[in-house]
Amino acid sequence: MLLSGGIDSATCLAIAKARGFDVHALSFNYQQRHVIELEAARRVALALKASDHVILDLPLGKIGGSALTSNLQVPKNSTLEEIGSGIPITYVPARNTIFLSFAVALAEVLDTGDIFIGVNALDYSGYPDCRPEYIRAFEKMANLATKKTVQQELRITIHTPLINLTKAQIIRKGIELGVDYAMTHSCYDPDPDGVACGGCDSCILRRKGFSEAGVSDPINYR
Repeated sequence: MLLSGGIDSATCLAIAKARGFDVHALSFNYQQRHVIELEAARRVALALKASDHVILDLPLGKIGGSALTSNLQVPKNSTLEEIGSGIPITYVPARNTIFLSFAVALAEVLDTGDIFIGVNALDYSGYPDCRPEYIRAFEKMANLATKKTVQQELRITIHTPLINLTKAQIIRKGIELGVDYAMTHSCYDPDPDGVACGGCDSCILRRKGFSEAGVSDPINYR
């Protein structure tokens, strides 16, 4: 289970547990400016009783190319139309491809073919590696890429239970499963104390989701 500590990954973990999976959480310190999300990931993994939680260090800051891994400015106060109009500067080059590759490696070691990722293709920030066609292509590649899949000992399945849900539907599902969203973190540009900015694309989509779900967002904003 790829776990960022945000709304989507926390809900995805709860869904995996509800389906009876023994969940092994995997997170990444990829030199992101919102590294405080790892604290949220630890809280989520503990609260939702993941069997273990591995955090890997990846120096994606040395590659840059994103407002999340460099000194580029995080966009603020965009309209919903602007958020959905293209691929934003918060896109991290090949991030999900990199993350899923590590997940495939860990899955093979754990002798499982089931990988969960909380990507969403409706209320999202235009990232190309969150689309259904990308997931299908990666799954096909993964089944050609490992010893156990080639020897037909495993079949890799990328589970995306949130991909066709709105943010409001995701939140309602999480609440139904007992997820406490106070322990999650979504902001791309929090202050040094971890308080969300309220104006980045991720904060805007989070606030929209809670509003449409008719539920109060339990976190604070600047």
